Amino acid sequence: MMSNHRPTVLILASDPAFARDITASWPQDPVPGSDRQSDRPEFIVLDEAFSRDLGGNHYDLAIADASSSASSLKRKDKTPDRRPDHELKLSLAAAGKPAIIIHSKPGSDFYSLHGSVIGLRREPEIWAALAGLLAREILRRRQAEAHALESETISIAAQAEATLGRYMVEMRSNVNNALTTVLGNAELLALEPGLPATVQAQTDTIRNMALRLHEIFQRFSSLEKELKVAARESGKQSARAAGHI
Repeated sequence: MMSNHRPTVLILASDPAFARDITASWPQDPVPGSDRQSDRPEFIVLDEAFSRDLGGNHYDLAIADASSSASSLKRKDKTPDRRPDHELKLSLAAAGKPAIIIHSKPGSDFYSLHGSVIGLRREPEIWAALAGLLAREILRRRQAEAHALESETISIAAQAEATLGRYMVEMRSNVNNALTTVLGNAELLALEPGLPATVQAQTDTIRNMALRLHEIFQRFSSLEKELKVAARESGKQSARAAGHI
């Protein structure tokens, strides 16, 4: 999950200027009331040749430069139907994390989507800023999804605990009746004359454990009352804050 850690952006490029442009153009939002900049991720820069060995566990978003690899490939291979960014797309898609591929295909769509991989045409002057804005929104959405999933998990666990608590409260009377019966029989047995010492000791143990369980369930009753009082007070405070009282 991304909820508790600083996001990591992997930059795949053979041209050092590409990584510099991305990091320099990353959008900055100041934290209200602070000089600190928020939402700035950690950047890891690798040559795109390493894309085939990517592991999605090591980053949250990838930004890859297909334009420089395209130029390099065209010099080595004149085959017209070969797609220079095809291996990048496959590797990034296999890693299972969102990715942005910057390409320089004339006449192509400015923006394209292939699963979790977004293609962005390299427009002079503005491509780095656009890539940064898009990447930041992707990271924010992933973080929001992670928070929502975490909240849902906590809510499910809380509901399970609440159900168990309600069941214990509902069964309190039945348990207390059973404990009263056990305690009463233990008291009667203890009054029997001539009991062996071992039986007397076992009877005392039963009696003491029954009393202890009774005290525990009495504590449940006290907690139930305390929670009801706390809920009423919380409701009153919320109403006051909202101006209803």
